[in-house]
This record gives sequence, C-alpha cells and structure tokens, in this order.
Amino acid sequence: MIVDNLAIIVAIAQHGAIGRKNQLLWHIPEDLKYFKETTIGHPVIMGWNTWLSLPKRPLPNRLNIILSFKHTCPEGCKAFSNIPDCLAFVKQQDKTCFVIGGASIYAQLIDYCKQLYITWIDKECNDADAFFPIDKICHFKLINEKQHFAASINSVLRFCVYER
Repeated sequence: MIVDNLAIIVAIAQHGAIGRKNQLLWHIPEDLKYFKETTIGHPVIMGWNTWLSLPKRPLPNRLNIILSFKHTCPEGCKAFSNIPDCLAFVKQQDKTCFVIGGASIYAQLIDYCKQLYITWIDKECNDADAFFPIDKICHFKLINEKQHFAASINSVLRFCVYER
C-alpha cells in the first residue's frame, strides 16, 4: 500500500552507502541545505539511532517522529512503536512526511513511499556500515534532476526526485 504523502530523503554514495558509525559519510553543506529546504515545515520520521545522531534535537520547525520498538518518546517529539500506527498518522497529515533514516527505517518504509528525494554522491566509501536498499529504486521513475558541484568533496552532486 503506497502512502501518497510519504517520501524518503537520503544522500547515497557509491554502492548504496549512506553512513558509518551512526554518522553521515561526509559533511556536505550543499546537501545539508537541500535537506533543510526540502523538509522544513514537514514531519520527519526517523529511527532511534538517527535521533541520537542529530546534533540539534529535535530538528527545528519540523514535527520529529521517532519509530522505535524499544524507546520512549523524547520531549517535543511523537513516537510510534510499530509501522501501521505510524503510517495511519502519516495519512492524516496534510503535508509530505519525510523518512530521514537510518538504514533499517529506509528498508522498512520504502515500499510505502510515493517519492524518493535522493542526493547521489559519486564517491566511494569503503568503510561504510549502513546502506540504502538501492535495488528498490527501480520501482520509481525519475521526475526531476539537478546537478551541483560540491567543492567540499570535489564532486558533482545529483539531486534527484523519483515518483511511483
């Protein structure tokens, strides 16, 4: 069942790499700006480890939703212990809700998503320990792409939006 207002936003390096030791692979100001501009004013859904990795909690100007089977809800957030309850809540929202990680949450929710907002980073990361389920992207169609040179990593970023 596709949820029309559920989307994923993620930065993906080569081979589907998205993280290492519960952190982003690189600090890329252009991607962080894109993330903020895209998600501001929208609910964001994350797992517990992503919550812990945030330098500023909760993310400002966004309803922070934590999907965790073990932990209680931090102040200023909404929490769900199961996917059906989380999706029921998402369906009631009048804005797009963005799944922001981590790897397990992406894998569990991608089949429900209508859109993917992917920043493709053409870099190798041999010591990544978190990966995006890139085999599922074939179920989506590319509808928008913008390229930007990121001096911080000396590489081109591709900001792509996919839709079912």
